[in-house]
Amino acid sequence: MKNLIKLEELAMLGLSIFLFSETDFAWWWYLALILTPDIGILGYALNTKIGAATYNFFHHKAVAISVLCLGWFFSQEWLELAGIILFGHSSLDRLFGYGLKFSDHFKHTHLGWMEEPITSK
Repeated sequence: MKNLIKLEELAMLGLSIFLFSETDFAWWWYLALILTPDIGILGYALNTKIGAATYNFFHHKAVAISVLCLGWFFSQEWLELAGIILFGHSSLDRLFGYGLKFSDHFKHTHLGWMEEPITSK
């Protein structure tokens, strides 16, 4: 099941790249902005409840799609770009196992508990 979910997220990341290619922005914008939604992690400096809320806001695909549609509706390219970046980043994160956060712990996500990296001693 995990591989199926990763394949789905890879397809959505591909969709964001395709949508970006339909804009007039230079490609370096995509590369420069793809990690900006991680600004939502700053909420964890206050506490896990606020951290989860801010992280989830910047990583929720419904927010991304809404921003993209607002950009299309109002013919605002910067909103389109923001929606595409939010959507692509969320897919990229989920491809790597970072899901939406529960408020009890950063590693508790809607995809389950994030695993500890294997380290050699």
